[in-house]
Amino acid sequence: MILKPSTGNAAELAWFKSSYSSGNEADSCVEVATVPGVVHVRDSKDVPGPILGFAPGTWADFVAYAPGV
Repeated sequence: MILKPSTGNAAELAWFKSSYSSGNEADSCVEVATVPGVVHVRDSKDVPGPILGFAPGTWADFVAYAPGV
């Protein structure tokens, strides 16, 4: 995991939600934006809030165990 705050400008990133984000709780999801070397992750309910940055391999390891991602 990258231990410092993301350095990307959130407004300039292309954010994506999981295709599982539908139904009654469509706003209860994370959004992901990728740039070379970093996977940015934020809470879709708090768009201006904090953004986490992960190394691509770390994110891939997490996704392998996260149902519905």
